[in-house]
Amino acid sequence: MSRRRISLRQELPLLVWLVIVWGALWQDFSPGNLLFGALLSVAVARLFYLPPVELSGRFNILYAIPFALMFLAKVVMASMQLLYLAVRRGPRVKNAVVAVTLRSHQDLLVTATGHVISLIPGSLVVEVDRSTSTLYLHALNISSPQEVENLKNEVLSIEAGLIRIMGTRDELEILRTEAAA
Repeated sequence: MSRRRISLRQELPLLVWLVIVWGALWQDFSPGNLLFGALLSVAVARLFYLPPVELSGRFNILYAIPFALMFLAKVVMASMQLLYLAVRRGPRVKNAVVAVTLRSHQDLLVTATGHVISLIPGSLVVEVDRSTSTLYLHALNISSPQEVENLKNEVLSIEAGLIRIMGTRDELEILRTEAAA
């Protein structure tokens, strides 16, 4: 099976990420270990088919810093809510699996959105449908249709923040159109 050659510029983020993972797995960031990790990552990328990491070519730090602070606040607030639910309500907590269709069809943004959601206590991505960019979330303390809508709005808000940080110009235009409507 032959595949389209991917330019080094397009493959570089993947290679750098694989080297970082290699160093973290071995808990050794010495030059020799990282060099071996780089050689291994190039071999893995050339021998096995890995989809290219497509970047939009933009990163807005002015949106990234408030997003990171908002994320940390959500983690703290959700942790407190889970503590309350565990101590006060125990096994009587209702949960649900909720499907949220995202605006973006980029693998990077869908993955980033899923990871951010999963890192906030109380929800976990259980399935991703790449063809429709739909995340299926298992969420705690969901007992009404209004709470389902609130969860969907929160996920779409997180996705919007990530689009502002690193989305394509087309995705930014979709956000502007939604805001104007």
